[in-house]
Amino acid sequence: MSQSYIPRISVRLALSLALLTASSAIIPQSLATDVAANTNIPQLSSNAVKVADYAVAKYDAAMVQSLAELVSFNTQAVEGQTPDTNPAFVGFKSSLQQLSQTLGLDYVDHGYVILIGLDATSSSTGEPKKLGVVTHGDVQPANPALWAQSPYLLDSQSEPGKLIGRGTEDDKGAIVTAMYAMKAIKDKQIKRDRRIELLVYLAEESDWEPLQTFLTHYTPADMNITIDAEYPVVTAEKGWSKIAFTVPNITISNRDAKAEAATQTPTLTAFSGGYFASQVPQQAEAQIEAVSPALLAKLQTKAAAQQGMKYRFENHCVDSLCKLHIFADGKAAHSSTPEDGVNAVTHLAALLSNNLSHDLSNDLSNEQIHAPWPQTAASLTVAVINELVGLGIYAEQFGDLAYKDDFMGPLTLAPTVVSETQKGTEVIINLRRPVGKTPELLTKQAREALTLWQDKHQVQLVDIESYWGEPMVMEGAPQQQTLLDVFAHFTGIVDPKPVAIGGSTNSKLFPNALSFGPAMPGVEYTGHTEKEFITHKQFMQNLKMYTAAFIELSAVK
Repeated sequence: MSQSYIPRISVRLALSLALLTASSAIIPQSLATDVAANTNIPQLSSNAVKVADYAVAKYDAAMVQSLAELVSFNTQAVEGQTPDTNPAFVGFKSSLQQLSQTLGLDYVDHGYVILIGLDATSSSTGEPKKLGVVTHGDVQPANPALWAQSPYLLDSQSEPGKLIGRGTEDDKGAIVTAMYAMKAIKDKQIKRDRRIELLVYLAEESDWEPLQTFLTHYTPADMNITIDAEYPVVTAEKGWSKIAFTVPNITISNRDAKAEAATQTPTLTAFSGGYFASQVPQQAEAQIEAVSPALLAKLQTKAAAQQGMKYRFENHCVDSLCKLHIFADGKAAHSSTPEDGVNAVTHLAALLSNNLSHDLSNDLSNEQIHAPWPQTAASLTVAVINELVGLGIYAEQFGDLAYKDDFMGPLTLAPTVVSETQKGTEVIINLRRPVGKTPELLTKQAREALTLWQDKHQVQLVDIESYWGEPMVMEGAPQQQTLLDVFAHFTGIVDPKPVAIGGSTNSKLFPNALSFGPAMPGVEYTGHTEKEFITHKQFMQNLKMYTAAFIELSAVK
């Protein structure tokens, strides 16, 4: 649910605002079965409740099977290919078409956009009305080495109760849920004066331009639900933003190189990490030349003290010269919720923030001399991350960049990709910004912080750029209270309130668009992570809530 320019997703940033009372804790299903008897819980129409129960009883197994089919296609964007030329997307669209036909839903392929619908059973005078349901079928990359089995094979065995696979939560599970909700409504012949139209976009994670072009000749519904975020109802989204720059390669003269070799000065020669811009990186690595036993011991001691991190040290020695390769392993998270992850890039940078600069004795109780690493692209990258970011996630060290909004919460940031290129080491920092500052001010403050850092280190960063996505606040959407009532009815949570999230969904492009699930508030969102999953229980809970919401918003009153 995120991308390089105008990305996405969502997860709770201001959970304290999510619900009004202590009753906001998620009530187990076993305790929520009799919520209809609770006078504080909104009562839905009998059709909505009955058809929701029917949908789960009838289509549980079929939904899991359909999800497995959609997950099997690696619908990750490939440069130079489109959904009509990429074989994975072609197969995915064919599978969607077959499922639509099986369920009795209409299907139209517009290239980047698929429309799957269930027509109204009765029509009022004037222009036909629609209930729009917006989602996406493309996914972010996955590192197979970090999964128990292929990310594109639905795994229900490794961890019973979980459906593990790329796209299960973001967003193929939601597609399947919406389609079977429409099927249940069709089965029960619910009279509706609105067409239910599911829009599946195929480049949400990489490029919003084709969708924007499509919307210039397509009339969207006047009331839309985006099923690409979380419950109860999302009315505000931060803007996906980034700061990027390249730390240049440093040329060391032959004389300096010989001197360093003679003194065997420990030198940081490589530093990298991260997989894509919208994921808090789980892995990072570094390489150090001329490592002494004292330095290795110091690094191992520091590494053991870091919470949530695992390290592997590979030390290769030839004669008296040793080369150390450090592998760091943290915890991936969606970059809209950096608090859910353990950033391997920032933690490895913190580990390397100081070093023993000389080949000291093995007695670490002796006085230890700390000095900066010799200047290399790798050492400067470590310095810029430590000095402008550190282990924080709210831009506390990045000049005057930090700020917050009372409802949307604070600006967050996370270095997500550090990659070595011919020019030097490219650093991408992903930020999520609330309302409260203009892009012009943010650009100025980011530049000022980078300029001060460059002056301090007497180095010039290259290819500095920033992008500041627009935050969204949706007010006055007519379906808001209905969605809150559906959520309250099926969870037993009393008086739920709208929330703000750190992600960025396609709802920004649609009128009266509110996000409604599929993730529960207060529960870690797993989209964009390694080992993405949705629980089977939540999968079925979503089916109930989507079925009921579609009926309440489209049925003839």
